[in-house]
Amino acid sequence: MGSNKQPAKLILEDGSIFQGYSFGSRKAVAGEVVFNTGMVGYPEALTDPSYRGQILVLTYPLIGNYGVPGDEVEDSLLKHFESDKIQVQGLIVADYPEAYSHWNAKKSLSEWLQEQNIPGIAEIDTRQLTKKLREKGTLLGKILYDDENIELEDPNKRNLVAEVSVEGPIEYQRGKKRVIIVDCGVKNNIIRAFLRRNLSVIRCPWNYDFLNEKVDGIVISNGPGDPKKCKETIENLRRALSESIPILGICLGSQILALAAGADTYKLKYGHRSQNQPCVEVGTKRCYITPQNHGYAVDSDTLPQDWREWFYNNNDKTNEGIIHISKPFFGTQFHPEASPGPDDTEFLLDMFSRAMR
Repeated sequence: MGSNKQPAKLILEDGSIFQGYSFGSRKAVAGEVVFNTGMVGYPEALTDPSYRGQILVLTYPLIGNYGVPGDEVEDSLLKHFESDKIQVQGLIVADYPEAYSHWNAKKSLSEWLQEQNIPGIAEIDTRQLTKKLREKGTLLGKILYDDENIELEDPNKRNLVAEVSVEGPIEYQRGKKRVIIVDCGVKNNIIRAFLRRNLSVIRCPWNYDFLNEKVDGIVISNGPGDPKKCKETIENLRRALSESIPILGICLGSQILALAAGADTYKLKYGHRSQNQPCVEVGTKRCYITPQNHGYAVDSDTLPQDWREWFYNNNDKTNEGIIHISKPFFGTQFHPEASPGPDDTEFLLDMFSRAMR
């Protein structure tokens, strides 16, 4: 951290205070404090729109040692990031090294945070902090400097999806078959995954009436916050379920798909944010290791008769996927497109692509 350490602190809604030192931007922020147990992938995680409104705690002890890649663009998308900017409110780490080394690095993590006006705190006991979040559940918090103060804020009371979605349709040309992605905070790698499969992609806003588009498949993307805030998306999808166009929901999209089908969702105690969540395919002994980032889940007991649970989490038995018994409608709580994390379940994207006759 260098010799000119500047104090900073994280204050939680239960009154806990964690003292550390500043890196990145010196800016007071408030948000929902969540933790991610991934060992690598911070450039992808910090730019994942699903983290909108959240102060992210990375539990791996050394963060920043391989720097940050450059802003190369491919297919009109930033090649090394999951959106056009850092989405987290702030970053909490145990140890931040000033020196970094990687063949693809163009700047340090601290420089990147400063460029985008995002605060970071290092030398926090992230083990103690994570234990607290596991025991008490996700807590609101704020990052402060000197004697300043701001109010705590619950980002889930806002429609976070509306904040991260595109303003109008964008088309990415490839093959003849067309997929429409309802952008609830879509990660770039979801778009890339379909482009790699020679599918043209139409990316539309979260509240766009996509039923007027002539497409071969519908994807409801990942995104931040409470799925019940996406009333227009749910209603549009409910009408789409009366057709037979293949539908895939990813993460938040799986929750929206469940709500459109008539099931219910609820908030998890501290969510799943990591690259190693074990998910079992129902009716088999097959367990997949999956990357995840979500704070809500589908209540599988509320699924209608024509739907069934497809995957469940082997740690806490919560729902990880839903599937219709006769129509090509699927939802996965995990991220088959990875980035970061394992791509063990990318075959599900192939399965969805094959469903588009």
